[in-house]
Amino acid sequence: RGADFGPGFVLIHSLGVVINASVRGGAHVKLEHQVTLGAEKGRSPVLGDDVFVGAGAKILGGVRIGHRAKVGANAVVLQDVPDGATAVGVPARLVSSPSGPDAGLTS
Repeated sequence: RGADFGPGFVLIHSLGVVINASVRGGAHVKLEHQVTLGAEKGRSPVLGDDVFVGAGAKILGGVRIGHRAKVGANAVVLQDVPDGATAVGVPARLVSSPSGPDAGLTS
């Protein structure tokens, strides 16, 4: 079947983007260059609406990226990112979230 995204899906400078066939994404998802959305043990990422993923970021396994969330450049996301949060780093950690920066990533 292939990856499935809602309307308004944008690949910004699409060079080097890798998207597993079972990835699901909402409306208005924006991916920068060299992003990887990869499966692990048969589970793939699910991206909410209005998600932005920075250049070189890796989102791996059955994680959920919440609506209006942002993933920073070169981040490696291995756990869920809540709605409206921003995740950066290796491994990714929250730097802003509706619950505050100390909320941490959810499992």
